[in-house]
Amino acid sequence: MTRDVLITISGIQLADGDSNEVEMITAGDYFQKNGSHYILYDEVMEGQNDIIKNTIKIRPEGLDIIKRGSSSVHMTFEKDKKNLSCYATPFGEMMIGINTNDILIAEDEDSLKVRVSYSLDINYQHVSECNINLDVHSKSTASIHL
Repeated sequence: MTRDVLITISGIQLADGDSNEVEMITAGDYFQKNGSHYILYDEVMEGQNDIIKNTIKIRPEGLDIIKRGSSSVHMTFEKDKKNLSCYATPFGEMMIGINTNDILIAEDEDSLKVRVSYSLDINYQHVSECNINLDVHSKSTASIHL
């Protein structure tokens, strides 16, 4: 895969019979190092001027999402494990618990797809069941359908 990539991140949260879906498409950088895939991209939070630097590290045993900026967190997803992290936001901090149910990773010459299913706790209380879909494609081969 080339260094210049298009990243599609979509997700769904299921809580109390309601579902909340989100999707983001952005440009980013990709590289491999020591057997892990790295995806880097910037994110602008709605209503704020600050940029959040994001790093996604995909390794055979799991996935890390690291955010740095006005909001910061290091979330770790490992199948059948619960990981805790502190999520700092401009509105305060909260403890995030991630209990990963399943991770699927598929890589091709010009693409990388990751599917994660997990339970989310906030401040030690179960909040929702969630799914993240990450699709990364070389810019030269990506096709976007809006």
